[in-house]
This record gives sequence, C-alpha cells and structure tokens, in this order.
Amino acid sequence: MGGGMTGGSGDVVVAIDGGNSKTDVLIVSRDGRVLGQSRGPGASPQNIGVDASVQLLEKLVLEALRGAGLPAERPFAAHTSAYLAGLDFPEEEAVLHAALAARGWSDTLIVGNDTLALLRAGSADGTGVAVVCGAGINGAGVSADGREQRFPALGKISGDWGGGYRLGEEALWWAVRAEDGRGPGTALQAAVTAHFKASSVLEVVRRLHFEDLHSDSIHGLCPLLFAVAAGGDEVAQGVVDRFVEEVALLVSVILRRLELTEEAPEVILGGGVLTGVGAPVIAEIERRCLKVAPRAAIQVVDVAPVVGAALFALDTIEAPDAAKLALKAATKRV
Repeated sequence: MGGGMTGGSGDVVVAIDGGNSKTDVLIVSRDGRVLGQSRGPGASPQNIGVDASVQLLEKLVLEALRGAGLPAERPFAAHTSAYLAGLDFPEEEAVLHAALAARGWSDTLIVGNDTLALLRAGSADGTGVAVVCGAGINGAGVSADGREQRFPALGKISGDWGGGYRLGEEALWWAVRAEDGRGPGTALQAAVTAHFKASSVLEVVRRLHFEDLHSDSIHGLCPLLFAVAAGGDEVAQGVVDRFVEEVALLVSVILRRLELTEEAPEVILGGGVLTGVGAPVIAEIERRCLKVAPRAAIQVVDVAPVVGAALFALDTIEAPDAAKLALKAATKRV
C-alpha cells in the first residue's frame, strides 16, 4: 500500500471499519490507491458511547491523513463511508451520522453496520450474504433489487449464539464441569489450565472472579476450542458442530427471506473466528449452505472489511471500475 499526495479533498475518500475489538481507517484515492491508513481499538458506539466513538474515529482519521501526507483541513475528502459494529437499529445509525456529519470530514457521509462492509469487501458487487464472527456474530444480506435482511446483534437478548467470546465461555464451561465431575471428561480441561498457566481450572475461575484475569481473556479460548476439537475431542467437537450449524442457519434464513435459494448468491464469511477456523470447518459450513442454495458460492473474505467500506465510498463518488479492482488487488491478503 503506497502513499502520495493527491490534488485535494475531492480526490480522496475516507473509509472506516469499526469493530468491537479494533478499528481500521483508510484514505483512498479516486483511482483506488491506498494513501494512508491507521488502526486503533474498537469503536462500537454501543460499547464505548457515541462521543467516545467519534473522538476515537477522528483521531484515527487524522492519523491516516498524516500518513498520506495530506493536510488536516476540513473537508478532508469527497466522501466518508463509516461502517461500525453496534449500529443495529436505524436510530443508532441516525445518531452516529449526525455526530460524524458535525465533524465536517467530507462533502457526503454514509453510516452503516459493519456486516455490510464485509459483504461489499468479499462480493463482486455488494449483493449476496455475509456472516461475520469476531467477538460477536451477525449476518446480513442484500439482493440484486436492493432488499436487505439483517439481524440485531445484541447478544442473547437478540437470539445470538456463537461469537468468539461465547465460544470461549463454552470452552471454559465444559472444562470446569469436567474437572468437578458435573460433566464428561474432555481435553479442554488440560488445555484451559495450560492456556492460563494455572494449576487447575478452578484456579482460572478464581482469578476471573477476583479480576486477576480480565474477562476479555475468555475470548482467547476460542482458538483453543477449535484446536482441541480438531484433535478429536468429542465435547469440543460438539460445540464446534453447534457453531457450524449457527453460521449455516444465519446464511439459510437470509437466503430464504431474500428469495435467493434458486439463484447463485455469493456467501462471504469473515471476522477473526471464521478466518481462523481452518478448511474442514469452512467445508462443513459450505456443505450445509449448499443444501439450501445449491448454486451459492461460499468463500472466506480475502481482504479486510475496511476495504468494503472503501469500495462503498468509491461507488458513491462514481469512481471507475478499474479503481475498485485496483484497490482489491492491492489489499488482498496473501
């Protein structure tokens, strides 16, 4: 990704992907070059509040502008595309839109849920279905005629199951019960103990309870769960099977509601959990999705979701298709 000056704010766009755990910002030229970039902590307004979210985003945008060698004179760009976790209802989008518009970063501004950025990043034209699984899990779909299907992602109260934190909790839950006799034996017991360099799972529980361990560390058990399952542990595999079913269920419901089961939709999988689970898990998700839509094309996204936000921005300013292809080529993960 290269830098370089452009002719002015009308020649660049600001792209933002703000998740629960990290936020990425790109400054992109009209011809698809990444001029500047920055990364910071999660910016979800639900987690840190709208004011803190906007302050963090402005800090990161200014940092990316400096990296691009561009002046911090408002407006910075022709357009801003900001796609964030925690924008589950229209009211939340409207509040953040007003707060960002007041900053005067660009001539125009679009705010949306980060799952849509993932879809745009992975699909050819922003249509199809996307499922993101990082700290949480969510799905969204867009049909060729513009209809959308989304879910609120608010945890258990909105029917969610399967985010990285929840999977980590499952690993710990089964490990505790194996140790104290309330559940079946499982390799998760030894794996969790070793992960935290503890003498027992009970010690891990005590450290979490007395806050010697931060609760966020539970998320770190998610990769361990998949590793133990891959080693043949039945208990861990049972949790992974439920996760696979949940991802396939999100995809299937969206495909049916958008009447795409007879079409050839793109199905994009992304987020830290889904990009790290390995080929056998993805293959099983694909098998279940194809039972619902036999012509669907399932793929794990090969560019960062912030690229989707940038592609939306280039769409808005009517940049040439060559610019979008150049951007995707330059940011593709090896």
